[in-house]
Amino acid sequence: MEEKKFDFNTIIGFGLIFVIVVWMMYNNRESELKEQQEKAKTEKAAKAVAAATPKETTKTITDTTVADSVKIQKLQGTLGSFAYSATLPSAKNDFTTLENDLVKLKIANKGGYVVEAVLKKYEKFKKNSGQLVELIKDNNANFNLQLQTKDNRVLNTKDLFFEPTLTKVGDNQILSMKLKAGANEYLEYKYVLAPNNYLVDFDIHSQGLNTILNTSKPIDLQWDLKSYRNEKSISYENRYAEIYFEYEDGKIDYVGQGKDKEENPEKATYIAFKQHFFSTILLTKTPFEKAKLHSNDLVNDEKKDTIFTKQYKATAPLAFTNGELDYKMNWYYGPTDYKTLKNYDRNLEKIVPLGWGIFGWINKFIFIPLFGFLSSFMGLGIAIIIFTILIKIAMSPITFKSFLSQAKMKVLRPEIMEIGEKFKKDPMKKQQETMKLYSKAGVNPMAGCIPALIQIPFMYASFQFFPSAFELRQKGFLWADDLSSFDQIFKLPFNIPLYGDHVSLFPILAAIAIFFYMKMTSGDQAMAQPPQDGMPDMAKIMKIMIYVSPVMMLIFFNSYGSGLSLYNFISNLITIGIMLVIKKYFIDSDKIHAQIQENKTKPKTESKFQKKMREMMEQAEEQKKIQQQNKKK
Repeated sequence: MEEKKFDFNTIIGFGLIFVIVVWMMYNNRESELKEQQEKAKTEKAAKAVAAATPKETTKTITDTTVADSVKIQKLQGTLGSFAYSATLPSAKNDFTTLENDLVKLKIANKGGYVVEAVLKKYEKFKKNSGQLVELIKDNNANFNLQLQTKDNRVLNTKDLFFEPTLTKVGDNQILSMKLKAGANEYLEYKYVLAPNNYLVDFDIHSQGLNTILNTSKPIDLQWDLKSYRNEKSISYENRYAEIYFEYEDGKIDYVGQGKDKEENPEKATYIAFKQHFFSTILLTKTPFEKAKLHSNDLVNDEKKDTIFTKQYKATAPLAFTNGELDYKMNWYYGPTDYKTLKNYDRNLEKIVPLGWGIFGWINKFIFIPLFGFLSSFMGLGIAIIIFTILIKIAMSPITFKSFLSQAKMKVLRPEIMEIGEKFKKDPMKKQQETMKLYSKAGVNPMAGCIPALIQIPFMYASFQFFPSAFELRQKGFLWADDLSSFDQIFKLPFNIPLYGDHVSLFPILAAIAIFFYMKMTSGDQAMAQPPQDGMPDMAKIMKIMIYVSPVMMLIFFNSYGSGLSLYNFISNLITIGIMLVIKKYFIDSDKIHAQIQENKTKPKTESKFQKKMREMMEQAEEQKKIQQQNKKK
């Protein structure tokens, strides 16, 4: 056998391997010692901070140790400096919850925004289902800042991971969500939730990012939400769902209903994604220079499109100040209730549609206080009835004047007809003689119209008030299980255009009441109107309206809230009762006729208005005579 020779190269190879192994073990030991020392320092600092602030208790503190440089280098190609955030322990689909007695909010590490908002005091439309109203869930909402870096990268915060730190100061829960580009370079979302509050403080702040981001122009805040259906009638709910916004120091406007509606307000201070009875609102103390708002109707067929009502989108610029972002904002997740919104003193109650001008004043200063008082100690159905009675009693003097004027005009009608026949060929003379008769009899032909005009604002105000009355939501009365929605008593096997696929009872009762009211008053109204040349016969119009008005009531109120139909039913019943009482005890046609005849014998002094009218008619008559003489020549 051949003797094995000693290989010097092998010895050198083993020697090198031994040296490398010893060197690696030594380095690993040094690294472990350094890591232990750093950890000890971190724990010592945390204890010192906790000792210095005894009122602040830390619930969640995440490890901020930097991952190995190889992982960062792999991410650097796509995320740039923000690759740091993807190496933190928080870089996973985890959530942090903020909760009080009213709301429950879940904030995701990825994106740092609210991915679930639950209102704990309110249930969806299905009675006794126990399913709470959820404004945000299952990715129906997004919140994003579009960042532009100095090396021309475009990054979306919704795709990046934030590091959460939840603390508690007193009763306030404070959540800091930091998107880190380094140990001291970050973008922070700060949420503060106080007890018994729907309004959440929300600050956007950056530190040390002026060397990373392009701060020469604003970044885009992008917020979108698909609003869930929460009420029984999706078409009725959708009618009151839209974007409201405040701009230019307190002005309020809305985007409007329909497909692809847009507005571009300047100096916007809040944007409200309003549903019928619930809203999600973003408020800012630093106005957005120019926002872009978009609303799209998602209900094309209420039989098929039963989950969502509207698609809302908002884009607004966030400007840098001294190279950093610093915005003080708020989120509101809660009911679209006038009183609740008004308590925040931020002009939020303006998103509740109460009508413009005098209609809004009636609602704010009469309807809301009165109905709020009544509903505080009695059932909502009874409150509506008592509310209606009080309003009609308050309006009864006006009603009385209207009926009295109609009675006087009815007594004078034969004489007016006689004047009309006598001066059939001379309209100007007929008008003059008619005015003289009114003056002698002491009758004002406008006296019947003015009271009716005064009542119109109250009627229109009720059309705005009841659909917006949050108190009525899911409150029942008699057969109606929800006074804020229709009171179905029978489901039709088919759909009737404009009417619907169900039968509501309160609109039927209201239609019957308005039929009898118009039947009883139409004759007097027609008789009270003097005949006018070239004008349609008032009696014929009244006969048509007797049938048209109830039919309109049936069609348009069948899918409206039953609270409004109940109000109209009681209102018409009370009006009929007041009318019968006035006719029986206060209006005597014979006495009125005698009074008019007596007035004719008394000397009359013309008012300035009457004198002016007489002079104008005399001048017109004189000009007419001159024109006729010129024609003969």
